[in-house]
Amino acid sequence: MGQMITVTGLVLEASPYGDYDKRITVLTKERGKITAFARGARRPNSPLLAVCNSFVFGEFTVYEGRTSYNLMQAKVQNYFHELSSDFSGACYGFYFCEVAAHYTREAGDEVLMLKLLYQSLRALTRPSIPDELIRYIYELKVLVVNGECPVDFEGLDVCESTLYTLQYITASSIEKLYTFTVSDQVLGELKTVLGRYKALYMDGHFKSLEILEACV
Repeated sequence: MGQMITVTGLVLEASPYGDYDKRITVLTKERGKITAFARGARRPNSPLLAVCNSFVFGEFTVYEGRTSYNLMQAKVQNYFHELSSDFSGACYGFYFCEVAAHYTREAGDEVLMLKLLYQSLRALTRPSIPDELIRYIYELKVLVVNGECPVDFEGLDVCESTLYTLQYITASSIEKLYTFTVSDQVLGELKTVLGRYKALYMDGHFKSLEILEACV
């Protein structure tokens, strides 16, 4: 017997389904990554029209069936409209969501990943930190959260400031990640280090990253 539940989460992906419906993937605090179907969400007068889009964060009331979830209603807390109107920010946002989708599972404890993704999208809406730096911070912290990255950076051929930055990212709470900027030298060295770490520890193929690197 199915039941109605309310979960807090962020839409990672939304796609058409059938003639008028949508299929959404939501990273939730309570149930990990779930897939839900929104009936009639593509109709112009549907109350679900605006909530079935990537980056939407809020409370989602779903009917939990035996094999799938059906979205009944949503109470949005943040639409991240700034990303929708910023091509570069949107490209980074789609990449962040795809990485989160790769690392999370249904029924898993994904609270840290949800918090990291939300704070990273918030950082993209602020002009004080370069998007490229946000990307490297996010990539490293994803690896750390999922236990797939060494936290001892001794032996790296980088300057002292870059070493300190790497150590700060790994040790810092998620709330304090996006509170600094770095020099061009440090940014370049972070790019090199994260490129190496992604090749070693991140096994996914991300279509959004190809688009990001081609267009931004």
